[in-house]
Amino acid sequence: MKKTIYITVLLAGILLASSFTRQQDASPIDPPTDAEIEAKIDSLLAIMTLDEKIGQTVLYSSIEDQTGPIMDPNYVDYLKAGEIGAIFNATGSAFTRELQKVAVEETRLGIPLLFGYDVIHGYKTIFPIPMGEASSWDLDLMEKTAAVAAKEAAAEGLHWTFAPMVDIARDPRWGRISEGAGEDTYLGSEIARVRVKGFQGNDLADRYSILACAKHYAAYGAAQAGRDYHTVDMSMNTLWETYLPPFKAALDQDVATFMTAFNELNGVPATGNDYLLKDILRDEWGFNGFVVTDYTSINEMVQHGTAENLEHAGELAMNAGVDMDMQGGVFKDHMKKSVQDGKITISRLDQAVRDILRLKFKLGLFDDPYKYSNEQAEKEIILHKDHLELSRDAARKSMVLLKNKNNVLPLKNSQKIALMGPLADDQFHIIGNWAAKGDRDGIAVSVKEGFEAQKKNFSYTIGCQIEDTSKPDFTDAIKIAKEADAVVMVMGESERMSGEAASRTNLLLPGYQQKLIAEIKKTGTPIVLVLYNGRPLNLTYENQAADAIVEAWFPGTSGGHAVVDVLYGDYNPSGKLTVTFPRNVGQVPIHYNMKKTGRPEDMPGAHDRYVSKYIDVANSPLYPFGYGLSYTSFSYGKPVLSSATLSEDEAITVSITVTNTGSHDGEEVVQLYIKDRFASITRPVKELKAFEKIYLKKGETKTVEFTITSEQLKFYNNKLEFINEAGDYDLFLAGTSDHEFTNSFKLDYQKPKS
Repeated sequence: MKKTIYITVLLAGILLASSFTRQQDASPIDPPTDAEIEAKIDSLLAIMTLDEKIGQTVLYSSIEDQTGPIMDPNYVDYLKAGEIGAIFNATGSAFTRELQKVAVEETRLGIPLLFGYDVIHGYKTIFPIPMGEASSWDLDLMEKTAAVAAKEAAAEGLHWTFAPMVDIARDPRWGRISEGAGEDTYLGSEIARVRVKGFQGNDLADRYSILACAKHYAAYGAAQAGRDYHTVDMSMNTLWETYLPPFKAALDQDVATFMTAFNELNGVPATGNDYLLKDILRDEWGFNGFVVTDYTSINEMVQHGTAENLEHAGELAMNAGVDMDMQGGVFKDHMKKSVQDGKITISRLDQAVRDILRLKFKLGLFDDPYKYSNEQAEKEIILHKDHLELSRDAARKSMVLLKNKNNVLPLKNSQKIALMGPLADDQFHIIGNWAAKGDRDGIAVSVKEGFEAQKKNFSYTIGCQIEDTSKPDFTDAIKIAKEADAVVMVMGESERMSGEAASRTNLLLPGYQQKLIAEIKKTGTPIVLVLYNGRPLNLTYENQAADAIVEAWFPGTSGGHAVVDVLYGDYNPSGKLTVTFPRNVGQVPIHYNMKKTGRPEDMPGAHDRYVSKYIDVANSPLYPFGYGLSYTSFSYGKPVLSSATLSEDEAITVSITVTNTGSHDGEEVVQLYIKDRFASITRPVKELKAFEKIYLKKGETKTVEFTITSEQLKFYNNKLEFINEAGDYDLFLAGTSDHEFTNSFKLDYQKPKS
């Protein structure tokens, strides 16, 4: 008999009965309504002890996987005592079933556990890192990959992922830039929305839906000096206009949970920041899921200097709006005393428990706590061929062609290729950081294996390691380069050089990789550079030395096949950068939508020295946001506006024809940028407001149309009012952010500018 549990509570709210009698072939019952769930929670809360309530707020890691510095091996003992409500880093149908059995059959109330894990860009089938996938600008694709990640995770007993990371990030030194969608708020918000939808599906009761978690709330991506876990200091306008919108987009998509950030904001650590957690998230936005901390971030408030001790830290966190403590043990060890001393009210604790239990009910765990732990489903779903094909497609679409001198690419089958570089025959690093249960030995496909599988004519040598301790011997690399028609060099970072706790001040290719490029350059054989990396790099030298550059990021399980597909033109690259590549680290921070300055470089009549510029390098980036080449070419017609005036209540449209003028079919990302010429507070030099990815056969023309509304032009003024102001706006449509404005329109709004 298949065991399951349901709770029946007498009207007096005294008696709780558990039953494990549902037959395997029983018809599924209709999910409870919201009102029924709340009634059941009321009944359950009425019979829970203080210790049992606190237990629901405790999240501990199993010892199966380590993702932080503090581990407590006694979590099973706590579980038996009913002192844990959720466990993370426990995976696999058998293991999760074993732990769930303890929770539902060996504790007084039988409340099921919630199992969480860092399913960031795939579970067993690994997709490109989030920054790479964002470069596809393909929202449907990103929803599909999140759904597959959820399906595989659910098949191994997981209910909850600590993703998506929706932090806007503009500093390539910060390792976790790899986990997000890049530097733009509008694009980041759209991607946050579809990734939440992919993870959670249309109904949390669905067998393969898992809870999503919007992190890190908030402004973690603005860590000073690009150093992980560092402080954040910004204006309230910047917070509201740049860093909060992706979280609001996730919430509007009904994201189930939020995770607090490690950083402080306005002098208050995010985990104890009631302005973020209560005033904004609960009161203004109306969030009714639960808030979990990041790993031990309650404990770290003592180090921040805002909590006297751990007991005080727990009080600050719970009273600010934190509902669950990840791994720190603060709630478990200290909350009972805080409640007894009146430092935390029982009503506040009840609300936290209510929000946690509600999601357990919505997942259907009270009806069937073992529904996710299905070993047969695990065998059928994990690494399904359709998932691997989607991984290959996602990798192709994520790659950005940065340079293609003299049309070196696509390669021809008749050419002999010299394949080299530390990552050419790599299965370990190719799936990147935060790669969940991705197999780094045997499943992932290297570029060399991709060449072999497609029977390409090539010779191979490694050339150098990612980081050599002494200068390697380049003899073999030079030899095969001289004998080849083209050289493909697969280079970049190791997977540990990006991601959490992987900040770098040097954005150059590490080790002797640049020196190997220089030696191969001397042979005169055309160089195609393929890059694996989790951040924008300083590619100033590579841009000069290589004939073609393909930014492949860390492309995932099927990455080797995808790279070969792109190199030989079986797929025409269509990716566009979602983050600016600087000329060197001295330009950082640099992003496409910087604010205006009173002394711009091109100010008419200005002395050429006393303007805002560097004396040793241009202001412009090496590669701008929105940039990416194709094997074909696209021409844009003249934008046509339906009206030169936009009213508060009526929209206008802007349309443009786009023609594939090259010799290959291909995709183009048409991007709409707008600039507010004059406002009561300074505005960015340009802002992305819409985009559409289109497919055009060679010679084909399509018309792309966007709608512009007054809502899209709103901003936060110096009183933090979200407003429109009348005035003139410029716009352009192009395949990159680096373009001149072509048209203008006027917003006719009744409230005059200040």
